[in-house]
Formats: sequence, structure tokens, C-alpha cells
Amino acid sequence: MMLGHINMIENSAKSISLVIPVYNEEENLQGLYEEICQTTEKMPQYFFEMIFVDDGSKDNSPQILKDLSIRDSRVKTVIFRRNSGQTAAMSCGIKLASGDIIIPMDADRQNDPADIPKFLEKIYQGFSCVSGWRKDRKDKLILRKIPSWAANTIISIMTGVHLHDYGCSLKAYHRDIIQDVELFGEMHRFIPAYAAWSGAKVTEIVVNHRARVAGVSKYGISRVFKVILDLIVVKFLMKYFNKPMHFFGAVGFISLGLGGLAELGALYYKFILGVSLIQTPLPIVGAMFVIVGVQLIMSGLLAEVLMRTYYSDQSRMPYSIKEKINI
Repeated sequence: MMLGHINMIENSAKSISLVIPVYNEEENLQGLYEEICQTTEKMPQYFFEMIFVDDGSKDNSPQILKDLSIRDSRVKTVIFRRNSGQTAAMSCGIKLASGDIIIPMDADRQNDPADIPKFLEKIYQGFSCVSGWRKDRKDKLILRKIPSWAANTIISIMTGVHLHDYGCSLKAYHRDIIQDVELFGEMHRFIPAYAAWSGAKVTEIVVNHRARVAGVSKYGISRVFKVILDLIVVKFLMKYFNKPMHFFGAVGFISLGLGGLAELGALYYKFILGVSLIQTPLPIVGAMFVIVGVQLIMSGLLAEVLMRTYYSDQSRMPYSIKEKINI
């Protein structure tokens, strides 16, 4: 019934690009390709292309992708010289995609290609960004579910765009809302927030999440801390990029206020309690932590801005392509 509904929708967007980052997934690639083909065969009204971006795999993944590309011209393969991260691989695939609708997904077969029609249905209902929600997630509680819940809660609060599952790679985007987004670090997960801030309609659908049956997960609890750091950068770039003094000035005033309170505390100890300033380390320790913390945060934000300027001005990308097939 769902497929029939999609068939009835008259829309000029008839080409779909699946963007699939790959890193050491030799045991999953053939099965994933076959599942995608089974799904796309039920939708002959659409043109599909599969863009696999190998992120410097150490196993036989590049050769498997080459073989698939030779057998099927819809399979387009990009091979990186070295590992550059999932966001870099996804960014590369998005830039090379020719479809009107872009659907990223993981190569580990935990995302179900059979969910693709549901994403297209939502897109044609007028949404520009459709995010997947792994409601019944088949992952380990401590290492995957709890860190993911913490990260999603923090992202939703800080961005104001409330989604249950920012980390789900399976999403769908109109090309015009994603093609100009520059992605660095771990920022592919923040695309729905970018889209919402730009005025796009964003929604979320429940997707089928499957347990990994082959290969090894590349995620861990450390990903939460990386997400938090990237989130600080995203918030800064979206809100203060054109007026950085508002941000730095506010933090500067906070720092001055803390310094003033520390000085008042020192005077209280000195003149009210009769305690010499050299008898308590509190004012010095507090001042040192405040100064060091502020300097580190500012240095990180400035480094992010400089990195983007470097890549944008020189038309450089944070990845190096070794080979392209069918592109």
C-alpha cells in the first residue's frame, strides 16, 4: 500500500542517491548490495545510484566494491588513500551524488534498505529532512544505547531540534538543503539541526534496526565526548559566526565576574577573618582553572574557524581520494 501511494505522487524528484561510507565491512557489502537491489526493484519509477565511499579500509572492502561497480553501473565507488572518518566519507559521497533525494546509510547492514520507501513517502509529503529513529535498537546497553541516549538528549537541548536519534545514519534529504553544508569532525549527525535552522521541515520516522551479524563496530563510549565537543562548535558557528565578539565578550565578562568574586573572597578572608592571603590557595587555584578553561575553549573554537577558512578558501577537503569508479 505504501509503494502504491508513492507511485501516485507526482513529483519531479525521481533520482535517488544512496550514500554509504565503508570501513572494514568486507563481510557485509555483498549482502547489503543485494538487499538494496531487492528494494529498488520494487520502485522502477525511480533511478537509484549507490555511492560507496571506502574510508581507507584495511580489509578486502575496496576490491569488493570495485567488483560490484564493474558488474553494476549504478554502483559508484570512491576509495580514500587513508582513513578520514565517517563524516568525511559521507561529505564526499554527498558532493558526488547526482540524485534529487540523498539517503545516507551505514554499510554494516544494521540499517534496513526496506525502509527507503517510508523515507520517500515523508519527503513527498513536504518534508525536506527525514531522520530515522532506531526505537528498538539492537545494540549493547552500556557501550552503545546509554551513550547514544545521553548524546541525543544533549543535542536536542542545545540545538532546540528535538529528535530521538541523531546518531542514526539512515536519513533522507532534499538535495538543496544538504549540498552546500560543509561537514567536519563528527558533524554529519547535526545535519537535521542545520536544516531546521535554515527553515526546512524536519520529521522523524521509526526504522527497523538490526543486530550486527558480521564485522566489528567502530563506535564506543568515547563518541559521546566527541559529539559534545562538535556540538559546541556547531552552536558557535550557527549563532556567533558573524558576531563572535558577542560570544567571546560574554565569556570574558563571566571570567571577569569570577575573578572579581575571587578577589572579594580574598579581601573577606584578609580583613574580616584575619586570614593572610598566602594561607589559602583558593583564589589562585580558582583563577588558574578559570583562565586555563577559557583559553582552551577559545583556542578550540578559533581553531575550528581557521580550519573551515583553510578548507573553503583553498578548495581543499579533509580527505584524499585514491580512485573513483563509475563517477
